[in-house]
Amino acid sequence: MAKRGVKYWLMKSEPGSYSIDDLERGRREPWDGIRNYQARNFMREMAAGDLVIFYHSSAKPPGAAGIARICCEAYPDPTQFDKKSKHYDPKSNKDDPRWSLVDVEFVEKFTEEIPLRTLKEDPALEGMRVTQKGSRLSVQPVEKKHFKRVLEMARAKMKVQ
Repeated sequence: MAKRGVKYWLMKSEPGSYSIDDLERGRREPWDGIRNYQARNFMREMAAGDLVIFYHSSAKPPGAAGIARICCEAYPDPTQFDKKSKHYDPKSNKDDPRWSLVDVEFVEKFTEEIPLRTLKEDPALEGMRVTQKGSRLSVQPVEKKHFKRVLEMARAKMKVQ
C-alpha cells in the first residue's frame, strides 16, 4: 500500500472545556466526545503525523491558537459506552461502534492567537472552511496552502514545505 502524505486539519475546542494550554500541559490527549457524523468521518480519515490547527471556538474572539499532531488512526471513543459520561450514546454498540476518536499531541502554541476576523480578512485564506459563513463543524480538513498561511500569520516556529 502506498504511503499517503501528511494531511492538514482544523479541530475546534472551547477553551473553557479544553484549551491549547491544557494540551501543552498534558502533551497528548484523546479527542473524544465528537458526536457529528461528518466530523467523525473526517477523524476516521486521519493518520499519525497529520497536522492540526488547534482552534479556540466560543471564545472572545474565536481563533487559531496553536498546532497539534495526530498520533494514531481513529479508534472507538470509549465515552460512548460509559453511562456516566455526558457523551454516552445508548444506541452505539461495541460490535459496531458509532463514534471514533484520535489522539492528538501538542506541537506549538502561537505567541498570539489569530482571531477569526483576521483569518476571514486574509485573501490568501479564501475558501478555507473555518472562514466561511455557517462553518460550525468541529473537525474539518484544511488545504496545505491555507495551513502554511496560518503558520506564517502566527510566526510559528514550525514550517511546512
